[in-house]
Amino acid sequence: MGSGTGIGRVRGLGSAKHGSHHWLIQRMTALGNLVLLLWFIFSLVRLPGFDHGTVVAWLSSPLAAVPMMLLIVSVFWHLRIGMQVMIEDYVHDDALRVLSIVLLNFYAIGGAALGVFSIARIAFGGAPA
Repeated sequence: MGSGTGIGRVRGLGSAKHGSHHWLIQRMTALGNLVLLLWFIFSLVRLPGFDHGTVVAWLSSPLAAVPMMLLIVSVFWHLRIGMQVMIEDYVHDDALRVLSIVLLNFYAIGGAALGVFSIARIAFGGAPA
């Protein structure tokens, strides 16, 4: 048995004071995903067809393009937060944890940027016919 005080044994193992923020943001993005996904499903059901021209014409409207961009950003943000929590909980090697979180951030930001760019290209008429 060591001869330290109780606080000395647990020093450095306490709360990082940011868990509740992650929890709240993850719940907010989940709610946003739910609302936007319901909008997406109902919008697709209302389309007369699912051919390329119909979908491109639908996404060319600002009333479709903006919520679609918000859905993409919200999904990737939710993914990043959830995966970061998993990495922090289950990857015990410090260097591997940092590398994993950096790669996760690149993936999430890159995926969201690609999705938003694709929707913007269609919305602004730059999509090839």
